[in-house]
Amino acid sequence: MDRDHASAGRAPAAHTVPDVDERRRLPRTDVLLADPRLVAAAERLGRGLVKDVVTGVQARARAGEVPVGEVADHAVAALPATACALRPVINATGVLLHTNLGRAALSAAAREAVLAASGTTDVELDLATGARSRRGRSALDALLRAVPAAGAAHVVNNGAAALVLAATALAQGREIIVSRGEMVEIGDGFRLPDLLASTGARLREVGTTNRTTRADYAAAVGPDTGFVLKVHPSNFRVTGFTREASVAELAALGVPVVADIGSGLLAPDPVLPGEPDAASRLRAGASLVTASGDKLLGGPQCGLVLGDTELVRRLARHPLARAVRVDKLTLAALEATVRGPDTPTRTALHADPARLRQRAERLAAELRADGIDSRAVGTDAVVGGGGAPGVTLPSAAVSLPARYAAPLRGADPAVLARVEEGRCLLDVRAVPEDADAALAAAVRRAAVAREAPDVPGRGA
Repeated sequence: MDRDHASAGRAPAAHTVPDVDERRRLPRTDVLLADPRLVAAAERLGRGLVKDVVTGVQARARAGEVPVGEVADHAVAALPATACALRPVINATGVLLHTNLGRAALSAAAREAVLAASGTTDVELDLATGARSRRGRSALDALLRAVPAAGAAHVVNNGAAALVLAATALAQGREIIVSRGEMVEIGDGFRLPDLLASTGARLREVGTTNRTTRADYAAAVGPDTGFVLKVHPSNFRVTGFTREASVAELAALGVPVVADIGSGLLAPDPVLPGEPDAASRLRAGASLVTASGDKLLGGPQCGLVLGDTELVRRLARHPLARAVRVDKLTLAALEATVRGPDTPTRTALHADPARLRQRAERLAAELRADGIDSRAVGTDAVVGGGGAPGVTLPSAAVSLPARYAAPLRGADPAVLARVEEGRCLLDVRAVPEDADAALAAAVRRAAVAREAPDVPGRGA
């Protein structure tokens, strides 16, 4: 019996491996790459990336997953939106500054500034004279206008680099006096003592974990003192029988005081009354303030140094400053963040809880109308990103069965939620309101992927 007769009457398998003749019909790679749609994609994304997509679809066709005659169409559909593997993610975790999501989302003004600066630009050129000028001068000027108490400003590539530069320039081979209660781990296993010791400075620990007084610092000050370091424990709290010396008390010791505030507030924020800010620390007598730009400031990843003009100059002219300097895109985004409208971080921080509840209820109702088990619930959001430890912000979320979490991460754009007590919570505080429609669409696609609607009220 021949093959055709042997197979007659049998239902075909869902994915059958094509026979030899069918495989011979598979278009060659060069033929596929000549498809006008893929030629255009290669000009936009790069030929190597497009070729990788094509060969991947060819492999699927050989395995019977893609019809041989549709390889080009499937390749076009599989092309990424950009030549970068990073994917947009809607942050529905309720953590405003999520480190794994890159912390602060840039404002529209900052994104536009980055695009404008992405070509050749006058980052270090005075167009009026044609001569070299101070690098990033407009961004530095914006910082100084935002923090008038600072005599000068400098920007490096992250907050840790700002502190390392200060330690190297001011205390290499000398002592840094720091409280034992402020010897923090800053994340991913990196610890402040190790970071500072790597600069060649010696740490002089004073006080105890829970109590350190001005007298403890004063007893340690001597000829070898480079500076006193005051660290804000931005990712933990110590409560109970505690005492810490204020910046004002330390400023009276007669040596430079470097205040590392971490989270990057430039001025006080009433929503976070316990969070230190640069302006207040400088007015209290700090010689220098170091901070991150991609936390509560809401800007790009960078480290800020603000304070005494001469000390900032010493840092800026130190050889290490060259190794940790920022690029033009960071400077552009930073300036637009400081000068521009409210950032997404500030908007989320100051969101009206009643409005958040309305958004969650509207989204839940829309999804229920599509047969999806969803309801609005009250939640608590947090700042995250090493800022405002212990502070909770009243919020609202759309509650779904827990099994939605994984398909939502695979959506486009991806959605990162949090799972609590068997439910997938889409907290809306960190979600821009204009992203609500995209959030709902992602949930609907996740429901379709499961191929069955939920019964309202049923748990995960």
